[in-house]
Amino acid sequence: MNTKLKGDFGENAVCDYIIKKGYKIIDRNFHTPYGEIDIIAKYNNCMCFIEVKTRKNSNYGNASEYVDKNKQKKIIESAFIYLGENIDNEIRFDVAEVYYTENDSLLSVNKINYIENAFICEE
Repeated sequence: MNTKLKGDFGENAVCDYIIKKGYKIIDRNFHTPYGEIDIIAKYNNCMCFIEVKTRKNSNYGNASEYVDKNKQKKIIESAFIYLGENIDNEIRFDVAEVYYTENDSLLSVNKINYIENAFICEE
């Protein structure tokens, strides 16, 4: 199974997970010149910009460690494009780690680690 399909699997798993927690999905795969935001969701009065990292295991570090300062900056810049002048809500930048098992090209979720306020806007 290719990387894109595994990424889509992880994003779908996170959407299911956060919907059960009371989030409302607003948008997915929002593209800007700076990059992409995987999931935009609303939780209470907070707009959540969510980066999803899908990995087989954490042998090479936690999945969230791959959201470095450069990636964070791209997500923040993309979020401000999405929001435009309409910053009526709190905003938050979250990271979701999805760990999976693959058996005969079928994926199943082992664990989702959802990190609220994984990073902040320092601008």
